[in-house]
Amino acid sequence: MSLLRKYLIAGLLVWLPLAITVWVLLWVLGLMDGIFGSLVGAAASVVPPALAEALGALRRVPGMGVLILVLVLLATGVFAANIVGQWWLRQWDRVLHQVPIVKSIYSSVKQVSDTLFSSKGNAFREAVLVEYPRAGAWTIAFVTGTPAPQVAPLLGQGDEHVSIYVPTTPNPTSGFFLMVPRAQLRPLNMSVDAALKHIISMGVVAPVVPGGNPPNPIG
Repeated sequence: MSLLRKYLIAGLLVWLPLAITVWVLLWVLGLMDGIFGSLVGAAASVVPPALAEALGALRRVPGMGVLILVLVLLATGVFAANIVGQWWLRQWDRVLHQVPIVKSIYSSVKQVSDTLFSSKGNAFREAVLVEYPRAGAWTIAFVTGTPAPQVAPLLGQGDEHVSIYVPTTPNPTSGFFLMVPRAQLRPLNMSVDAALKHIISMGVVAPVVPGGNPPNPIG
């Protein structure tokens, strides 16, 4: 029975990552096709019957939603990369920043997305260890910058404070924002990508030390 259990677990470890990957891809594909189908259905109701029939045939093509999304993103990127496109985007931002309520949401999301996805951005600068949520308990955090000028004078003189993000596991997109003295942090010889993998795996996937051998599985 122990040998049978060993083989079952080994087979599960082979197929489970593939199954989850396929499931996520199918979910994304279905979501994109659903959105595309809704847009095509709305367009078909206001166009001539001949064009509506062609749109209906296009709606039934699997994966068309993802293809259209990729083409739209590429076209938008090409448009935004030239001088004319940048001028129009500045006018668009100016309009949205004048709309009540919308301007608060749009400006916040834009600042975060520019920081995370821009090639010039540097959202997570380094991985560190910090005592959290209590003394003696350590977790991995990421240095994101320095406290705002309005906040820094209130944190005390003498100690350099930094802003850190403490992610939750296995979902690092949620977490806690802290401002702590730099002296309370322990730098890690670990890249940001390796630290994220370590967090997402709940510590199961140990990072490879640069120039060293792959770590042995825990246990």
